[in-house]
Amino acid sequence: MKIATFNTNSIRSRMEIISDWIAAEKPDALCLQETKVQDRDFPSASFTDLGYNVIFKGQKAYNGVAIISRHPFAGVRVGMKGMEDEQARFISAVIDNLHVINAYVPQGVAPGTDKFKYKLEWLEALLAHIKGSYDQGMPVILTGDFNVALEPIDLYDPEGMKGDVGFHPDEQAMLRKIIDWGFIDLFRLHHKESGQYTFWDYRIPNGFKRNMGWRIDYIFATKTLAEKSIRVLIDKEPRVRERPSDHTFLVAEFDL
Repeated sequence: MKIATFNTNSIRSRMEIISDWIAAEKPDALCLQETKVQDRDFPSASFTDLGYNVIFKGQKAYNGVAIISRHPFAGVRVGMKGMEDEQARFISAVIDNLHVINAYVPQGVAPGTDKFKYKLEWLEALLAHIKGSYDQGMPVILTGDFNVALEPIDLYDPEGMKGDVGFHPDEQAMLRKIIDWGFIDLFRLHHKESGQYTFWDYRIPNGFKRNMGWRIDYIFATKTLAEKSIRVLIDKEPRVRERPSDHTFLVAEFDL
C-alpha cells in the first residue's frame, strides 16, 4: 500500500502536477492540504476521472484539506473534536481498515501573536482528539503539513531560525507530545541524514536549487503499521515542474 501527502498551495493551480503524479505513482491514498478552494469549486471530477474516490473540506482562498483514495471511505470526519471552527484544516477517514488523519496545522505567523497561540491550541486539540478517538494498537496514519521542524537536521539554518515560528520550542514540544502518544516518524525511521526537506520557501532566491528547505510535512504511523513500512521517500521531481507548489510529495509504502 502506498500513502502520500502533499501541500498543494492551491489545488486548482497544481492539478496538472497532481494528476501526472497520480497517474505515474498510483497511490492508494493521497492527502492534500492548502487546497484554497470552497467546496462547490473543488475539482472532484479530476480525481474521479482517474478512478479515485475523494472527500474534502475547503474554504475560499485559504486552508482546505482533501483525501483521495482507490478504496471506499468509511467513518469520514470533517473537523476534530474541540476545534470545530471555520478553518478547514482536518479531515479523517477509514481506508481499507487504516485510520487516516489528514492535518493542516496553522502556520502561526510569529511567537507571541494570537495566531501562534491558536497554533498551539490547535495542536493541543489534535492530541486530545487522537487520545479520544484511537488507541495505540490501531493502524493509524497521521499525516499532513505540520508547519513545525522538529530537529536541527530538519531545516537548512537551525541556528539562524532557532526560536522562530516553525522552529520554536513550544510548538516542537506540542508535536512531540502527539508523537509520544504512540506514533513513529516514518521518514526518520528509514532516513537519518540531514538535508532532506519537503518545503522550500518561494521568497528565498533559488531556494530549491540551493536546498534551503524545511522538513515540515510528515507521515506518522502507530507501531503496528510502522513495522510494515518498507520505503519512505521525498519525491522532489514535482518541485522542479513549471508553477510548482512550495512543497513536494512525501510517500510511504507498506507491505500489508
